[in-house]
Amino acid sequence: MSNLKKWKTLKSKMVLDNPWCQVRQDEIELPNGKIIDDYFVSIKPDVAMVLPITPNREIIFVRQYRHAVGEFFLELPAGNFDPRKESAEIAAIREFTEETGYIPQEFKKIGTLYDKPSKDTNKIHLFLGENVSKVGEQKLDITEEIEIIFIPIESVLDKIIQGEISVAGTVAALFLGLTLINY
Repeated sequence: MSNLKKWKTLKSKMVLDNPWCQVRQDEIELPNGKIIDDYFVSIKPDVAMVLPITPNREIIFVRQYRHAVGEFFLELPAGNFDPRKESAEIAAIREFTEETGYIPQEFKKIGTLYDKPSKDTNKIHLFLGENVSKVGEQKLDITEEIEIIFIPIESVLDKIIQGEISVAGTVAALFLGLTLINY
């Protein structure tokens, strides 16, 4: 049994409450008795992510611009959702289909990860979608411009090592998912 103790929240207030960004300021007491009065927590929606595999053993990636770092990234299809309004599974299928125009024939949850639990509240819900097939066109949000990229499963590890695939949630989902399917 661990002797570690949780931090105690003494006060909490929202310092930024915007539909795009919420930040909470906590006053906390550490287990050693020290008080920190400005511990900031980012309240973020959960993420539903799909590892989609085609019948030809290719993984569907999306390439899109990420403004915070000003770069384009190869990622697995994913999107934010509110778990009070929609299940992770429904959100994952919806986001995947909207971003790619594809739908999986077989679909199962493979895990739940925490994105950055030191400062962020959200979870990443990971799903494996197999035998995906095209059912329509992309239906993108106003902030999305997405290129669909097909990468053979056997090339993915090299792309991670070379830094072409570098988003943490995507890398974690790939390692977990590909381990489970014994690629």
